[in-house]
Amino acid sequence: MSGSIPFYQKHHRHYDRGYRSRETQSAISQYQQSSSTYSSHSSKSSKGIRAATYTALGEGGLSPQRAKPTYLAMDKENQIIGYVVPIFRGSHEFQSGLSDTEEARAKESAGYLARRDLFASGVESERIEHKSHRTVMRESAERISLSKRIHENEEYHKRLNEDSLMHTPEFVIKPRSHTVWEKQCVRLHCTISGWPEPRVVWYKNNVSIDPMAKPGKYKVEGSYSVHSLEINKCDFDDTAQYRVSAMNSKGETSAFASVVVKRFKGEVDESLPSPRLLPCLEYGVKFETHIVEKFGVSFGREGETLSFGCSVIIYPALQRFQPEIEWYRDDKLLVPSKWVQMHWSGDRATLTLSHLNKEDEGLYTLRVITKSGFETHSAYVFVRDADAEVAGAPGAPLDVQSLDANKDYVIVTWKQPAVDGGSPILGYFVDRCEVGTTHWSQCNDTPVKFARFPVTGLVEGRSYVFRVRAVNKAGMSHPSRVSEPVAAMDPADRTRKGPSAPWTGQIIVTEEEPVEGVVPGRPRDLSVIEATKNYVVLSWKPPGDKGHEGVMYYVEKCVSGTDSWQRVNTEIPVKSPRFALFDLAEGKSYRFRVRCCNSAGVGEPSEPTEATTVGDKLDIPSAPGRVVPTRNTDTSVVVSWEASRGAKELVGYYIESSIAGSNTWEPCNNKPVKCTRFICHGLTTDESYVFRVRAVNAAGISEFSQESEAIKVKAAIASPTPPYGISVLECVRDSMVLAWKQPTFIGGADITGYFVDYREVIGGVLGKWHEANIKAVSERAYRVSELKENMLYQFQVRAANMAGVGIPSLPSETFKCEEWTIAVPGPPHDLQVQEVRKDSLVLLWKAPVYQGRDPVNGFYIDIKEADADFEMWRGVNEKATDKTFMKIKDLKEGESYVFRVRAQNKAGVGKASDPTEPVDAVTKPGTAEIVVNVDDDGVISLNFECSNLTADSKFVWSKNYMEMTEPERMTLETKGSKSKAIFKTPSEEDLGIYSCFVTHTDAASASYTLSEETLKDLLKISHEHKFPIIPLKTELAVELLEKGRVRFWLQAEKISANGKVEYVFNDNVIHQGEKYKMNFDKNTGVIEMFMESLGKEDEGTFTFQLQDGKATNQSSLVLIGDVFKQLQKESEFQKKEWIRKQGPHFVEYLGYEVTPECCVRLKCKVANMKKDSVALWYKDGREIKVNEKLDFSEGVLTLEITQISKKDAGIYEVVLKDDRGKDTSTLNLTDQGFKDLMNQVFSVIANSSTPLKIQSTEEGIRLYSFVSYYNDELHVTWHHKDAAIAFTERIKSGVVGEQLWLQISEPTEKDKGKYAIEFFDGKGGLRRTVELAGQAFDDAFAEFQRLKAAAIAEKNRARVAGGLPDVVTIQEGKSLNLTCNISGDPVPEVTWLKNEREMVSNDHYILKFESGKFASFTITSVNTSDSGKYSILVKNKYGTESGDFTLNVIESMVDFGVMSYLADADGNVIVGPTTPVPTPSTRSVPTTPSPAAPTLTSTPANTNPQNKTRATPTPKNQTPSIERSSTPPAQIPKNQSPGSPTPQNHTSDTLILSTSNTSTPQPSTPTSGEKSANTSMDNEKITSMLKDSVDNLGLSTSETELVDAMHLTEHEATTSSEPDESTPALETENLENVCETKDD
Repeated sequence: MSGSIPFYQKHHRHYDRGYRSRETQSAISQYQQSSSTYSSHSSKSSKGIRAATYTALGEGGLSPQRAKPTYLAMDKENQIIGYVVPIFRGSHEFQSGLSDTEEARAKESAGYLARRDLFASGVESERIEHKSHRTVMRESAERISLSKRIHENEEYHKRLNEDSLMHTPEFVIKPRSHTVWEKQCVRLHCTISGWPEPRVVWYKNNVSIDPMAKPGKYKVEGSYSVHSLEINKCDFDDTAQYRVSAMNSKGETSAFASVVVKRFKGEVDESLPSPRLLPCLEYGVKFETHIVEKFGVSFGREGETLSFGCSVIIYPALQRFQPEIEWYRDDKLLVPSKWVQMHWSGDRATLTLSHLNKEDEGLYTLRVITKSGFETHSAYVFVRDADAEVAGAPGAPLDVQSLDANKDYVIVTWKQPAVDGGSPILGYFVDRCEVGTTHWSQCNDTPVKFARFPVTGLVEGRSYVFRVRAVNKAGMSHPSRVSEPVAAMDPADRTRKGPSAPWTGQIIVTEEEPVEGVVPGRPRDLSVIEATKNYVVLSWKPPGDKGHEGVMYYVEKCVSGTDSWQRVNTEIPVKSPRFALFDLAEGKSYRFRVRCCNSAGVGEPSEPTEATTVGDKLDIPSAPGRVVPTRNTDTSVVVSWEASRGAKELVGYYIESSIAGSNTWEPCNNKPVKCTRFICHGLTTDESYVFRVRAVNAAGISEFSQESEAIKVKAAIASPTPPYGISVLECVRDSMVLAWKQPTFIGGADITGYFVDYREVIGGVLGKWHEANIKAVSERAYRVSELKENMLYQFQVRAANMAGVGIPSLPSETFKCEEWTIAVPGPPHDLQVQEVRKDSLVLLWKAPVYQGRDPVNGFYIDIKEADADFEMWRGVNEKATDKTFMKIKDLKEGESYVFRVRAQNKAGVGKASDPTEPVDAVTKPGTAEIVVNVDDDGVISLNFECSNLTADSKFVWSKNYMEMTEPERMTLETKGSKSKAIFKTPSEEDLGIYSCFVTHTDAASASYTLSEETLKDLLKISHEHKFPIIPLKTELAVELLEKGRVRFWLQAEKISANGKVEYVFNDNVIHQGEKYKMNFDKNTGVIEMFMESLGKEDEGTFTFQLQDGKATNQSSLVLIGDVFKQLQKESEFQKKEWIRKQGPHFVEYLGYEVTPECCVRLKCKVANMKKDSVALWYKDGREIKVNEKLDFSEGVLTLEITQISKKDAGIYEVVLKDDRGKDTSTLNLTDQGFKDLMNQVFSVIANSSTPLKIQSTEEGIRLYSFVSYYNDELHVTWHHKDAAIAFTERIKSGVVGEQLWLQISEPTEKDKGKYAIEFFDGKGGLRRTVELAGQAFDDAFAEFQRLKAAAIAEKNRARVAGGLPDVVTIQEGKSLNLTCNISGDPVPEVTWLKNEREMVSNDHYILKFESGKFASFTITSVNTSDSGKYSILVKNKYGTESGDFTLNVIESMVDFGVMSYLADADGNVIVGPTTPVPTPSTRSVPTTPSPAAPTLTSTPANTNPQNKTRATPTPKNQTPSIERSSTPPAQIPKNQSPGSPTPQNHTSDTLILSTSNTSTPQPSTPTSGEKSANTSMDNEKITSMLKDSVDNLGLSTSETELVDAMHLTEHEATTSSEPDESTPALETENLENVCETKDD
């Protein structure tokens, strides 16, 4: 087989057959090593046999009377490696697979060897060659059984003397040291003897191991003196010295062993490390590992999540045992991180890359490790660049790392991206971020082209991460994946680092205690370690005599050839022995030196460096050499090239591919590869590609190599794999007919034939292979002749193709050559599956070679699910089929099935065939079906297209699944990916199932059943194609155009440029002329004929006759009778309409609309208007003057009617006219027209109504709804319980504004129910409802009761209607009479109070209450003791109210006598006559201005009557407080509530007389006699007169203030007469109280 593998596959590292073959060979070698047996050695001692050969044991049983001691196992080097517990049957027998004779011989030999080893001292056992594995195992078992008996006998004698039994612990077997790989398990074990049984403790570096402290890490076991320590998944920290200590009462002893854990190197050119395979001592079995459902080559894009894995089958399956799962990328072991997650479910290993970056690209390997070996599987993962934010921007850099980290300096390196976006990359920007923060800062102001950059200015002790961005002329790339965190600190301090603060990543460094400073010495070994055109990096070593404190450094430079040194870091010295210098002139030479400094001072400079020229020292690598592509698979190509010559610090190579001739290049890898050979995946099969390569280092990317030669993507040819499933179809005395199955892999080329070999089997001895055929056979069945009767034979088959003959198959079962005599037929063979769909497939087979006694007359097909048990086979057909094919339907999509076939004859049903391979019921992508087609010439053909053809693919056509090689009735044509089977003369002879199968594809096949009915339909279509008819989209039709023109037209679906038309009227051909105009558009197929008008002579039949080559058609239209007359009439109307539209005309005639505001808008749309066009509105023949200016710009005329009513009914007309003509539009809004309009208005009103609401009043319950506008014509109906309400005095309805209400007075239980208001709009109307029942009725009724009671109480409560002043000031000796109105039902009780004490009527205080309405208060002669607060209290059962005033009595004053003063409503003083005017003895309170007695007051009357009296509930008896006003104007008095009105005017606190507050101030008007004598004076004049009088009298200041504020009225006598009951003064509270004063 190795000879057929192409040379390029032998050393390939990923995803080719050579690589897989090498892995397989490695696994086989490991298996062979672990399966080798060990030589046996034993010796005799006083304690019995201590050693025995260990091999894997078969199953067996242990006799119940025997104990289970522990025995030792040794390897080839005589080292004890384990312990064996033998398992036997009670009779020492077990299945060995040997014959009886060999079994007896083996037993005898084993017994002899056992006795010799037990009783012969110092004699070594003789090695027996040619022994089988089971024979050696049997010998060991016999030997152990005999030693067990001796051991038991010795133990019995030991127990007879207990003293001799007790002894100190002793290590029979000491633990061994081990060296293991990371992630593997290791077990240290030993055997300890001692009595009493010792206590065993394990130590790691002299620290005791507690398995409970780290569950799952350590496992300590001890049983039968055997003790072990198991360390699970070793890591580097498990490297240590382990000690096991045993102690009992006799003493203590210890033993030591070392464990060394090695890490993988991880270089790409090294193979994966092979773990050390320990014998499976725990279970005594060998595990077989199979990796199935393997992941393949995967493609992802940056930022995506990618998961892949494999299913793992381990046999035998032990629940306790779990394998080790390891994942590698490019031979480097992966560990879980935020980028990589690993999962093991027990039978499937999965790797998830949570956020793909180009760093994740590479070869991924899964390794499954058991104690018997390991299995691996590898595949490549490609990661493409994410879409750039800016078109043309480059890809992101990758593999960002931090190197040479120091206190304030670190070098950041990265790899250039493969994609530059179409323009060269100008450079890179480096960003840094302090760990624990999210703020990124840019490190360089200008882009650097070198893929390495020194970052300075770091804060010592803090940790940083870095990222890099590429930039070209199009824009910036995405940032790279961030680097691993790095701490800015001296490498020497890393060993002394303290804890790390998690939020900043800052590392706390413990410094030594400083001592007295010493000036440091010179730095050493100064050198330039890196020089580019952007920067130069210096490196040096600290001085040897730097003192105990840390040192810092100053860097100096000078231009070569001068001695002028300039300090670079003048402000801050650097802490690290590294420094990067920027801003150096490119091309100049410089020298550098460094000085140390500390607190003691600055030291001497170091030796200067050699002259260094600023520029790139590392050159861009040269282009790689010749590129050679070779075939690999159907989607991949192996590309190899010559390495770049002289390249320094090479990072790797980028490979690009392009479809030949397209010049569009795509990257094959986005992560550089170091080797010079790479497999490019994801290519299109059968497409030709060219390749080119570039080299990469830190300086940049090289030029492209020369393009390779074009190569077609196609699988490489190899020899086929072995056939399988060899079975016997027929057997006679000297020959046998064999059958086999095709190889699973044919090697990329057709199998040219098979070769059969056979050999004899005599007494179990296998003979030599002999060739059965020298010439290859093409069929998968062959008769092997010249065999010997009754002999046993085995067979093997090899397949051959153009690459060579493959390896032979596994030997078949042993068959006996004897003639079959059974009556039933043999098994069918060569089962094939075609036309696999999601619910069906076609099964093909060949008849059995052996027919039985009678010919085969039918077949039965069996089916079962692939993973179902054997008992689940079931039949597909109940009746046998005589065909050798069958379409099996009703499959379950996605299920896997297997099939078998049985043949029958008259004798019965024969043996079933071998089952097919599992077949999945799925329709594969790209699956096509056979399509039947009839071309333009009427030729019928079957067409099949296959999209996944290969160069060797062929179309195989069959009829009834019999291949048609040279069909007589059909012609087969194949062009490209399409094949066609053409019927020559279709007839009933052609009925059947036609199928097409494409070789060298994924079983692409399809079939078509040509039935009798289908054939008839196809022949009909064929006839139509042979004798075609021009298809018409439309038949001949007529339509009217502008001006009444008539158009006859039809449209053909398709017509060529050679098409012709004839126009026929009443069997006469008509031609183009004045009457007829013809048009024929061959592009659209539209045929037209025009006539200006229709006359009587045009009545008849019109016909269009079409001809296009041999295709013809015609269509006719009959225009006679009423049809013609109607068309003629319509034509004349259209002509008149065209004439009308030449002037101003209506596009839309007059209509109306109702706006949401219930306005009626008449409108019409006009056109063809000009400036001098006029539009006149008329109603009932009278012109309506429209206020708005006519605007024809929008072509709409409107007339709005607001609040429409019956008077607006009438006939409305609009007339348009100008010099071109006139047009009229009329709208009838009378009778039904007006009703329709009003109904529309009512509909708008109804839709604007609000939902019915419930309101309680003092009369009852009110239901109401609001509308946006109310019209008197609106018809509204109220309903109760779906019946119209009959209105009464108790239930009324009405309208207030836009509110429609229903009043229910004194509601009762009968008034409960559903109420509705219905608006009539001439159609369905609109109804609003509300439910007045339940809680809604109860709440409304309760509120009604409350409001009713409150109204009654408010109406009938006791009231003081008015008449009392706030303050009364009167001279001593005068009489005071006050009268006020009292109301209330029942008549209230009246009580007068003085200073809160009740008063009684006497001669001095005369208190009267007359007619239940008038209460009077009189003081006959006022004296100073009468001063105080007076109150009147009225009370009945509905409430109490009080009124009060303050009486202020002053001593007698000078009588001004000659003048009297009064104030009008405006505050003006009116001067009266010098003689007082006599007044009647009785006075009534007027309701209008009347000649009342002059009253002297200081302010106009208050507009708020409630300042005077206050009402209180019945039980309370409040006495109002005295209110005195001293508040300035426009301010609220302190004792007045904010809600009460503010008095208009206020003067001083002392008032001579203050009348009661009234709702409306009324002026005092003189009588007619006074009017002639009165003269009006203003306030200033009066004030001046009063002051003059006061000055003459010599009054005091307080008296002067009093005079300033009072108005005096002189009166002979003061009496209060009873007012007339009919006067309106009782209905108001505007009562005038008069105080009369008289001179002493």
